[in-house]
Amino acid sequence: MTHIPTHILMARLWRECIRKYVWWLVLAVVFMAIMAGATALSAWLMKPVVNEIFIARDRQMLWLIGAAVLGTFFVKGISSYAQANMMARVGLKIVADMQNRLYRHMTSQDLGFFHDNAIGTLVSRYTIDVGSMRVAVAHGITVFGKDLLSLIGLVAVMFIQDWELAFIAFFVFPVAIIPIAKIGRRMRKVTVNTQVESGLFISTLEQSFQGIRLVKAYGMEEYERGRIAALVERLYRLAYKQLHTRAISSPIMETLGGIAVTTVIIYGGYRVIENATDPGGFFSFITALLLAYEPMKRLANLNATIQEGLAGAQRTFEALDHPIHITEKPDAKALTVTRGEVRFEDVSFTYPKSENVHGQLDAALSNLSITVPAGQMVALVGASGAGKSTVMNLTPRFYDVSEGRVLIDGQDVRDVTFASLRNAMALVSQEITLFNDTVRNNIAYGRQNATFEEIQDAARNAAAHDFITQLPDGYDTQVGEHGVRLSGGQRQRLAIARAILKNAPILLLDEATSALDTESERHVQAALNGLMKNRTTLVIAHRLSTVVDADLICVLDKGRVAEQGKHAELLAKGGLYANLYQLQFVGVTAEGTPQ
Repeated sequence: MTHIPTHILMARLWRECIRKYVWWLVLAVVFMAIMAGATALSAWLMKPVVNEIFIARDRQMLWLIGAAVLGTFFVKGISSYAQANMMARVGLKIVADMQNRLYRHMTSQDLGFFHDNAIGTLVSRYTIDVGSMRVAVAHGITVFGKDLLSLIGLVAVMFIQDWELAFIAFFVFPVAIIPIAKIGRRMRKVTVNTQVESGLFISTLEQSFQGIRLVKAYGMEEYERGRIAALVERLYRLAYKQLHTRAISSPIMETLGGIAVTTVIIYGGYRVIENATDPGGFFSFITALLLAYEPMKRLANLNATIQEGLAGAQRTFEALDHPIHITEKPDAKALTVTRGEVRFEDVSFTYPKSENVHGQLDAALSNLSITVPAGQMVALVGASGAGKSTVMNLTPRFYDVSEGRVLIDGQDVRDVTFASLRNAMALVSQEITLFNDTVRNNIAYGRQNATFEEIQDAARNAAAHDFITQLPDGYDTQVGEHGVRLSGGQRQRLAIARAILKNAPILLLDEATSALDTESERHVQAALNGLMKNRTTLVIAHRLSTVVDADLICVLDKGRVAEQGKHAELLAKGGLYANLYQLQFVGVTAEGTPQ
């Protein structure tokens, strides 16, 4: 990751995240100033405490000074609460704003973005990176505001009480600036590495837990434990390096602070003995110096904290700066579906970062032309990698074509709004996606305003109603993450019910009945046949038995249409489709030898 100068990141943080809350910050700084004044006043009051109470023994001043001290600490406490409350609100609002902005940006990316980035890495952007930004902003402004103002007030008291001692006390502290600046730069580098490893750790954990069935089936528990242990060890080393680097500033400040305090005690004590200054002034000075020590240490460590936050900010801004390749045109219009014809005209497409052994980009589709007539069913068949899924992905514009056009009723999908385009389609994929929610909400996912009766009707048509009513809470049963509490067939039927409920004019079916048993498949296939009437349906078929009645079958091979026609016509040709059919139903090997 390229190192971005601190001032550039700080400027962008201010411009994009902090500036909108400037009045809250101003009010917080006002309370910080009040708190700093109260802190300085508490140090100044040590002079009359010593001179008027302990030396002069003035009873009247005892009560007056006591009241002043009590009032000072009360004001300090109220101001401290007010500024802390406001800074916490600002920090949390910045996190919420950034997380919402980041989610909007990422969900606007094409599918290739999510294929190129592990889910755990993306999740870490929302948690670890944005969280470190909050710490940098809230803690940084608080320390810089509260402690700097407190330090200024205390230093003023010190100079008022004894300017010579003040110069002596602060002569040694500038020496610490150089090593502390180096520590800050190192902290950002270590923090970036830690955040990268944390993302990998989250991703590996997620994969391991999701694939626990496979892990156990193949006896790979020890292997997975070893992978996690290696990541944990790397995170431990980075965390230790982070803490070690931060801790280095402590002995520097402690040593310099010790030198300053010792010098002040010896020289100041000598001046008191020689009657060059009064004891009250000396004790007030010492109090101010000791009170100044802690904010001075926090200011010295501030650079390390800011650099940690800037590391998170840099990674967050990099994610936000990732270009969105598929966007709506400014003048995009709503798709008008009158008939529902889908047409591919000389479409070529190459997936990003898809390279073959020769280093040349492999085209998933090459000059492909397919027409899915309105209200008819067109099936795509062919070997794995032939381009079937690519056709399915280009139709709702999950990707944009490299060349050619995808048209719906003569309208280029690139010229219409995303909402209208995808609202006109219902997708059922082999990769079943269910959310950790109720059965009811999963079915109604694409149509939030559906009535319960409509949801039940969709479930009945998908042969799902009977098993749903037998679940512990019926339609209100939580299905678990990825629908883990349901069988594969049950999950598939819920996905089909969701598509049925959406009632879209164009259906995209990617082997929609693949996970069903024979009886359920019969019911669902009957429901799908009813649903497909007068609707445009594009089907990916691996089992040819499901598409023998298709209006048109397109056989894809290496991104091109090798054959097309009805089932009987393609069998009669004795070509690629006939060979695929024989492999599935006649039991003939690829060489043509009976099994």
